[in-house]
Amino acid sequence: MNNRWSLPKNDPWSTPFAESLLHHLEIQKGDHVLDIASGGGIPAFHLAEQVGPEGSVLAVDVHQSQVLRSRSVQGTQLPWLRFEVGDMRFLPDDLQKFDRITGNLSFMFFRPNRFEALQNLVRFLKPGGQVVLTFPSMGTFDSLWNHVDKEMAARSFENERRALDEYINERPSASDAEKWLNELGLEKVKVSEHPLEIPTGAGREFLEHPLLRGGFLDDIYECFQDQDLASEFMNDIADNIGNFTPLFAVRCAMCGWKPA
Repeated sequence: MNNRWSLPKNDPWSTPFAESLLHHLEIQKGDHVLDIASGGGIPAFHLAEQVGPEGSVLAVDVHQSQVLRSRSVQGTQLPWLRFEVGDMRFLPDDLQKFDRITGNLSFMFFRPNRFEALQNLVRFLKPGGQVVLTFPSMGTFDSLWNHVDKEMAARSFENERRALDEYINERPSASDAEKWLNELGLEKVKVSEHPLEIPTGAGREFLEHPLLRGGFLDDIYECFQDQDLASEFMNDIADNIGNFTPLFAVRCAMCGWKPA
C-alpha cells in the first residue's frame, strides 16, 4: 500500500491528535467506520485507505463548509468514503451499526451533556466494536488560564472571573473520560495523555493564532459583556506572553470496546 492518504505533516494540531487516535485504534480491511466531527478529513481519508473498498467510512461534521471542502479534496477517489453534514450528538435511530467509531478532537464538542452524547454514540457500535476519541483535556493551556485569572483579579473583573471559572471547570478530563466509558459497560478501557507544545509570538500573532483563537481565546472574550473592554484586556495579555509561555496542550485519547 502506498499510503496516498497518510496524515498530513503540515497540520500542527489535527495530525498530532490523530496520531494519538491511531495509536489506540485497531483497524483492518473491511471495517465499517463512523468518524464524527470529521472536520477537514483528518483522519477520515487515512481510515478509508486502511479499510479499503471492502469496508466503508462515514465522516460526519456539523459544519457544511467543512463537509464541502472535504468532498472537494476527495473528488472521485475512495468512493467508499462519504462526507455528510450531521450533528454527532443527535444521530438518527436508523443509522447502521459500525465496527469502529472514531472522533479526532471531538469529545470537547459533546458539551453540555457529554455522558449522554457518549451514551448515544456507543449505541451505534457493533458488539465487539471499538470507540476511540481524542480531545484536549484538562490541563490544556493552564499557564494561560492561570495568568488570565490573575490579571482579572488584579483588575477586579469578578463577573468575568466567574465566567472563566465555569468554562475551565466544564472542560473534560482524562478521569471523566475513563469513568464514563466504564459506566457505559465498555471493556479494555484505556485513556492516555501526552503534552503538545504550541509555539506562538506576541501581539496579533497570539490573538489570531489559528490553534488558539477558535475554542480557546474566544472563550475568554465571551467572559466579557463589554467587548471593547475584552479587546483592551486581551491586547495587554498578548503583549506580555512571556508570563505564560511556553503553552502546552494535553492530547488525550480515550478508547473502549463494546462487549461481544
